[in-house]
Amino acid sequence: MAFLSDTLARVKPSPTIAVTTKAQELKAQGRDIIGLGAGEPDFDTPENIRNAAKAAIDAGKTRYTAVDGIPELKKAICAKFLRENGLTYQPNQITVGTGGKQILYNALMATCNPGDEVIIPAPYWVSYPDMVLLAGGTPVPVVAGIETQFKLTAAQLEAAITPKTKWFIFNSPSNPTGAGYTEAELRALTDVLMRHPHVWIMSDDMYEHLVFDDFKFVTPAQIEPGLYDRTLTCNGTSKAYAMTGWRIGYAGGPVHLIKAMGTIQSQSTSNPCSVSQYAALEALNGTQDYLAPHRALFQRRRDLVVDMLNQAKGVTCPKPEGAFYVYPDISGCIGKTSAAGTLIKDDEAFASALLEETGVAVVFGAAFGLSPNFRVSYATSEAILEDACRRIQDFCAGLK
Repeated sequence: MAFLSDTLARVKPSPTIAVTTKAQELKAQGRDIIGLGAGEPDFDTPENIRNAAKAAIDAGKTRYTAVDGIPELKKAICAKFLRENGLTYQPNQITVGTGGKQILYNALMATCNPGDEVIIPAPYWVSYPDMVLLAGGTPVPVVAGIETQFKLTAAQLEAAITPKTKWFIFNSPSNPTGAGYTEAELRALTDVLMRHPHVWIMSDDMYEHLVFDDFKFVTPAQIEPGLYDRTLTCNGTSKAYAMTGWRIGYAGGPVHLIKAMGTIQSQSTSNPCSVSQYAALEALNGTQDYLAPHRALFQRRRDLVVDMLNQAKGVTCPKPEGAFYVYPDISGCIGKTSAAGTLIKDDEAFASALLEETGVAVVFGAAFGLSPNFRVSYATSEAILEDACRRIQDFCAGLK
């Protein structure tokens, strides 16, 4: 009898975490390493949120809470959805989990049966397919390449839907590409979904507030009210409020789904951290004045990175609408040999050689379901980004 579960063989460790860990290890050894793998803002959690957490501790709010969120936070989430997305939810339609990842995982665990298919546009966040596999479902990646700016078309979505399709996972702006769907592009997808009433929509809106230029964020149930009863609108405080370590995600959806997700959570982690919930309450109810300056900062970083990477030989880097990632294509680098003699046979070899020879850590594209590419997180200072991009330029210039 095998000791480890057969389920474990269906999944793999997160490549983004692996890259970050490797970069940290090399740095600890004294190497000059620039890590561009981590997907988290580089500034501190805002002071008002930190103060709310301290006040919660001092008030003794350190005990168990309701399994899927304190009532005050659920009420604040309802207000947020109405205020920012035009979506009306009641508190019994809201769930709060230990990060956005748990929200998605709970929903899949609560709904997927063997044979159920989940459509996932690729490039995708690395955890989507593995969470589907853990839940017993079948991930169905659909590649949306650089020719469509990494956005799934209505025709592609229509072709991917089968009688076995349970969910369509939608992420805009996207991790890893930063691609954001316009209202017209999203409406084309929702029109398809309206023709297939057995398909549910899981909308991962984690990067909602990180959009640039004149891009307007929209979410599926907002665009098409007819999808409201089969949409789980997911979000969290991690990215916009620089609260990655606080681990608070949330979602709004139909009562029976939210209740089922609560059942999963009650027998796994139980409630999210009590102190983090009070911090999230302040994040949603308190001042939002820092969001615009943060957006402007990220936009400058995006423009810098896109400009410099497009000057690298063999690299094409589209300009994304949001998030804090770019996803350059390196077709012009494949098949060449690095200055240190490494054959760049694919994007994994590119990323490995780049780290060893220049000290720049990026995540290779195959991890996200589309090659040959790599992902850069530009959630770090402009000086560091300039240094990293120059190293990438030099590395690419040395390929023969």
